Amino acid sequence: MATVPDSIEEAVISAVLAGRLPPGTRLGEASMAALYGVSRTQVREAMMRLATRGIVEVSARRGWFIVEPSAADARAAYEARRLIEAGMLRALTQIPPAVLAHLRAHVEEERRALAAGDVGSRTCLLGDFHIHLAEAFANPLLIAILRDLTARTMLVSMLYQSDQHAAASSDDHGRIVALLEAGDFAGAAALMEAHIRDVERGLDLGAARDPLAGLRAILSPASPDPSSSTKARR
Repeated sequence: MATVPDSIEEAVISAVLAGRLPPGTRLGEASMAALYGVSRTQVREAMMRLATRGIVEVSARRGWFIVEPSAADARAAYEARRLIEAGMLRALTQIPPAVLAHLRAHVEEERRALAAGDVGSRTCLLGDFHIHLAEAFANPLLIAILRDLTARTMLVSMLYQSDQHAAASSDDHGRIVALLEAGDFAGAAALMEAHIRDVERGLDLGAARDPLAGLRAILSPASPDPSSSTKARR
């Protein structure tokens, strides 16, 4: 039976995967406690567990924040995904028809979101594809590991990805499913490894993050309206 901290954990992870909680977002204990109608102790328990999963971090006297992965964190996360996901596909000897049908339907859903220009749904669906692949093994631990890794790379993308290359990613997903359907698990594994490398190459890991970006956007003087001076002289 799920506990309140379990529910808070799941809600935070789901929001990260959906792109609704960007890096650096503050998660105030008092606000979270009021939202869930629980004690701050229960919120803190959930935050501590999320910290061990690499999703949040605590700042002395300031509280809990969604992590802002460094370039080194990004490289480590993508390396882990390559090793796990490619190895996972190489280990396959068969794939249940129900899982294949689910993956095909998922890729179609990605394409509909792309066609509709629905960035939020598209981002969530592209990440979820990798989690659904783990379902072929019916291994809850593997699914949980892929879910956390996907959440961490989602945070990386929000910081460093200048062009999401979403259509290309979805095309890769479709080709991976086709290879799985053909029983070419080694080919699917090789394509998965190349796919994750391509996503990583699309990141601008050399870009220095501006810690004042949000405040700068809010407080920077607005560009003057060229017509304002004319109006003033009238």
